Amino acid sequence: MSKLFPGILAVFFLAFFLLGALHAADFKQGDWESLVKAAKAEGQLVLLNSEYYEILFAEFEKKFPGIKVIAGSGRASQQVQRAMSERRAGKYLADLFIDGASTGYSVLYKSKALEPIKPTLVLPEVVDDSKWWMSGKHNYADEERSYIFSFNWELQPYYAYNTNLVNPKQLRSYWDLLHPRWQGKMVALDPAVGGPVATPLRFIYYHQELGPEFLKRLLGEMDLVLSRDLRQISDWLATGKFAIGVFIDPPRTGIVEAKGQGLSVDWFAPKNFKEGIPLSNGSGNIALFNRAPHPNAARLAINWLLSREGQIAFQKVFVPRRLSTNSARIDIPKDEIPEEFRLVEGGNYVVTERPEWMDIAPIMKLVDETLKRKK
Repeated sequence: MSKLFPGILAVFFLAFFLLGALHAADFKQGDWESLVKAAKAEGQLVLLNSEYYEILFAEFEKKFPGIKVIAGSGRASQQVQRAMSERRAGKYLADLFIDGASTGYSVLYKSKALEPIKPTLVLPEVVDDSKWWMSGKHNYADEERSYIFSFNWELQPYYAYNTNLVNPKQLRSYWDLLHPRWQGKMVALDPAVGGPVATPLRFIYYHQELGPEFLKRLLGEMDLVLSRDLRQISDWLATGKFAIGVFIDPPRTGIVEAKGQGLSVDWFAPKNFKEGIPLSNGSGNIALFNRAPHPNAARLAINWLLSREGQIAFQKVFVPRRLSTNSARIDIPKDEIPEEFRLVEGGNYVVTERPEWMDIAPIMKLVDETLKRKK
């Protein structure tokens, strides 16, 4: 057997190489050129998107002159509700949704308003799922693994602290947050707001080592002070009014900025809690509307965005604005991503936008009941 092994290994790698060659052979440059021509003939692309994608798709317009991108404005959840109302009236105006998986899943996917993404992928570098982080495969936020493509992984340490009041070595598990010493000394982003808190709530509720019991005790027993003002939470932590901040993402709360200014704030590191740390796709999800008015432009945009070029552009636009942004592509530079937000092999990361965790309704029911009982 030991003599046969090198030969078997050689056959395996040859087969792997030939399979890759077959995929490459499927791609015809003329087909791509025809797609570009058809997209330009449509002349327009309509997005429902979160902020900053209008900046990113200015690069798409430069790459493919003649295609005008109309980007959405305002909260994506509001854009989607408006789009769904229009669709019920027989108006199909949007081509692509690019934002958080929660809205994409709960509204668009559940309403069967989407087309599968995989058939639209034509560029070999996009079709090749080995170029994507997390087990070397394409990542989807729906159970059919077809409709909501996730192209971003953000390390999101949702718990921060005042460095004068907390020794991070005292907390090695999320259960340590329930110690009596922290009662009345924690401030939290109000979980009733839903969207911005969906990721940490999913992490707790569905995590087999935490679950509904932990969430009930955290909200019901620890006398959390709730706020919807992210800057206020950051200021309260920096001045020592509170020791620990809960459900807050440092890059979006001002904690990173405050730490950079030398204030007494920091966040718990990825290896701090034994149960791991949330890994979210943030607003890095793309979905294709069925009955899209500009299907060729949409297909072109999907392939461009998911290509090396598109994902490099994505990081360049988003990292300065959202420090934890990290394209799921592993074949592009990561130099601009702050070291503390880079992903490393072997990290204890817990993906929160997984299909079996997407239903937030039971979580919000528990939150609502717990907070009402507390009053």
